[in-house]
Amino acid sequence: MQCFDGHNDLLLNLWLNYPNNPAAFFEKVDGHLDFPRIQQAGLIGGLFAIFIPPRHYIAEKYPHHAKKLENPLEVMWEQLAILKTLIQQSEGKMELCTTSAAIHRAITRQVFAAVAHIEGADALALDNAALEAFYQAGVRSVGPFWNTPNAFGEGVTGAFPGTPDSGPGLTSAGKDLIAQLLAKKMVIDCSHMNERTFWEVSLLSHQPLIATHSSVHHLCPQPRNLTNQQLLAIAESGGVVGINFGNAFIRTDGARIEETSLDTLADHFCYVAELIGEDHLALGSDFDGVSVPKSLGDVTGLPFLTERLYSRGFSAESLEKIMHRNWLRVLERTWGQ
Repeated sequence: MQCFDGHNDLLLNLWLNYPNNPAAFFEKVDGHLDFPRIQQAGLIGGLFAIFIPPRHYIAEKYPHHAKKLENPLEVMWEQLAILKTLIQQSEGKMELCTTSAAIHRAITRQVFAAVAHIEGADALALDNAALEAFYQAGVRSVGPFWNTPNAFGEGVTGAFPGTPDSGPGLTSAGKDLIAQLLAKKMVIDCSHMNERTFWEVSLLSHQPLIATHSSVHHLCPQPRNLTNQQLLAIAESGGVVGINFGNAFIRTDGARIEETSLDTLADHFCYVAELIGEDHLALGSDFDGVSVPKSLGDVTGLPFLTERLYSRGFSAESLEKIMHRNWLRVLERTWGQ
């Protein structure tokens, strides 16, 4: 079955581990994603995150990259350049899509539809022209926050178990950013927003509310997960939630261990479908950014997830929506044609 995924960290993986050879993606790379496995899995497109990793993580694991973080905007451009390099070297098998029509054309031609997404807008505050520059370069989706505070507000933080009500909401600069994103008809990603910010965005936005990679707080009380009230608001807006595959975001104990069953992941899909309906449910794997169940493994495990959801009562028509059609619908409603 065709799949469209709301979030991955492939560009970060390639920036960190294959900076001089991103084209290794077309053969084999460590992690959850490379092109042969994407094709094997039936993945037809997705949102590719441009993400500045935490300084302490880079200093410990990749000290040779640490100095680069002194210029986070440059790192963002480097990651976008990696995506464009992949597309240029794909021999027509990948396309950077900036419109809904482009995604549909790509899928019809069996070309992988890549969407560029900024995860954590911290660096955009360093240059007033940066958002426009990234828009002109093809970025069509922005998550204003990660876990740490920035000029626009605070991302959701806290230990397990915890609440997403973890801090103040948008700053005045944050409200301005939301207004700019709305004016450009860009996706505003609610994943990593704390609860106050989420509700402020819901009042400011006329677009569908979209969480590209979040799971269910009722089943796994990670602060990063969505409460029932947030899920209901997403449905009321006509939006979607892409379920995060990360073990720490799906297990009832919040443990980051791979011995996690596919049923544990399927529980989140079933819960959201029962609460707000299958039209608001999608994939948000967070591949290459989290530890996923060993029973899934990597992107090639998507057919196993589909089979498990079918066994849990989802019809073939419902699975078509969840696996790709809901994403295509909500992007079209956000961007227009």
